Amino acid sequence: MSDPFILAGKTFQSRLLVGTGRYKDMAETKAVIEASGAEIVTVALRRMIIPAFIAGSGANKEPDPATSAGMGMESIQDALDPKRYTYLPNSAGCHTAEEAVRTLRLARELGGWDLVKLEVIQKNNNLLPDVEQTLEAAKLLVKDGFHVMVYTTDDAITAKKFEELGCAAIMPLASPIGSGLGIQNPDAIAKIIAQSHVPVLVDAGIGTASDACIAMEMGCAGVLLNSALSDAKDSLLMAQAMKYAVIAGRAAFLAGRMPKRAAAASSPQTGLLPGLKA
Repeated sequence: MSDPFILAGKTFQSRLLVGTGRYKDMAETKAVIEASGAEIVTVALRRMIIPAFIAGSGANKEPDPATSAGMGMESIQDALDPKRYTYLPNSAGCHTAEEAVRTLRLARELGGWDLVKLEVIQKNNNLLPDVEQTLEAAKLLVKDGFHVMVYTTDDAITAKKFEELGCAAIMPLASPIGSGLGIQNPDAIAKIIAQSHVPVLVDAGIGTASDACIAMEMGCAGVLLNSALSDAKDSLLMAQAMKYAVIAGRAAFLAGRMPKRAAAASSPQTGLLPGLKA
């Protein structure tokens, strides 16, 4: 089935986007993400170590103590080849528009990334979006030439505001970050999908494969998750499950489900053998 996922003018085959946090080491990170089939990976800037941009260390120089090589550490780029994966820097941990904008501008300065995930979290640590601050940051980033994928609430009016600002994708939460509660308000998500002319991806709260499948069956363009993989008892197996759940959900959406109705026999009511009629 040819069904490319187009995001900010780029074409992808996988509609599953995954985070890179909470794993025990880089080896597990790499193995799980490979198993997921994801092509886009989200990365918090504060976790990224970019040797080529730190202290001017180059390929022909001795390892600088400030670089990952000099510190005996493996960076995200060492584990996940930037030529294979599209990096999606995010503003995780930011509580103000100013912090988020500064963080994502720094990401572009360091790595040239202009496709970014914007999230500004309320200061009360409930991990819910601060809509006012997120709107302010989105306006500045779009004006600055970024392709902004924005994490927001499941409110259709707010989602439309982000689209009108020029965001490349709207990412309403299914439920709070890291909760694994699945889609708590499907009607709200459905309204956002119906009104949007940019991709809508469910972000946050996905707990298992059925959650991802339901999101895709509803018509979401994709699913973004992290804890559902990193916190699973078998992260590798869950990554495979998520991969196929997203594929199955998308196929079901494109196929169009049968209508919900009263009971209707699937067997023919004609041509029954003599004596077997009721």
